[in-house]
Amino acid sequence: MKRRELVLMLGGAMTAARGLRAQQKAMPVIGYLSSGSPGVNAPTVTAFRQGLSETGYIEGKNVAIEYRWAEGRYDRLPTLAANLIDRKVDVIVASGANSPLVAKSATSTIPIVFFGGDPVAAGLVTSFARPGGNLTGVSLLSNGLLAKQIAILHEAIAQNTTIGFLVRPANPNAESDTKDVVSAAEALGHKLVVAKANTEAEIAPAIAALVDKGSEALIIFPDVLFISNIVELAEIAAEHKLPAIYNFLGFAAAGGLLCYGANQNDAYAQAGIYAGRILRGAKPSELPVMQSSRFELILNLKTAKAFGTKLSPTLLATVDRVIE
Repeated sequence: MKRRELVLMLGGAMTAARGLRAQQKAMPVIGYLSSGSPGVNAPTVTAFRQGLSETGYIEGKNVAIEYRWAEGRYDRLPTLAANLIDRKVDVIVASGANSPLVAKSATSTIPIVFFGGDPVAAGLVTSFARPGGNLTGVSLLSNGLLAKQIAILHEAIAQNTTIGFLVRPANPNAESDTKDVVSAAEALGHKLVVAKANTEAEIAPAIAALVDKGSEALIIFPDVLFISNIVELAEIAAEHKLPAIYNFLGFAAAGGLLCYGANQNDAYAQAGIYAGRILRGAKPSELPVMQSSRFELILNLKTAKAFGTKLSPTLLATVDRVIE
């Protein structure tokens, strides 16, 4: 074969190979936008991957996931969202306070799977059954969660007591949730006092201030700062012998008295399924917003005995799991 013919043949083969690669679909990319941090969210990320795998997508094999963590700094979310859009991700998963709203503001074309309280009230979707637009997701029904926790404390402790509320003002939901907690406490005959903490260093002084104001129980506002410090929160509550309740289900295992909240692993698995379905061609507007219905009440009986807390038979009858 002449040299010229060989060069032409090789050139044709390379052109064909490039054409074949162009025809092959690149690995899809999911953008994971969270207001939290990777360490404490590891279990829910694992649940998300498991749900995703049910649709045939395995991270690193036939789908890539780009993670963007705000680590409690809500002001970073717009930049992180813009970064994912520049990356041209195929789907955005928005997790944690304010992430869904930021994602929605950032794009009207990239599909978004969100986690949140009431997505209709928040303006994320038009309805649960027909979300419309480019968003769908999972509602954790968290809007009435704090009021329910007040009711649980009401059963766990004496009536007409003072309840302390630990809140993080930097959280976008802090003001509205504080009003809800005050109303729920007063409706059951409790006085509610509020203390604020925006950093880890402020947590212990804030709880001490609540005790100084006569708090006989504690309710903790759901925020990544407090989730990341559940062991410290449980230790401080134990130091003051303060019956406390939190929505993060690991709180009781860390030594807190009570946990009440949605099983987030179930919700994140459902989000993984939705993300996979969208990658396979489903439209977010046609996927109804799912509502998390599995809530758990967990009691640390060892903590109750150490505090000398006498729990009512009504409360004990509703406990889903006991840690002894």
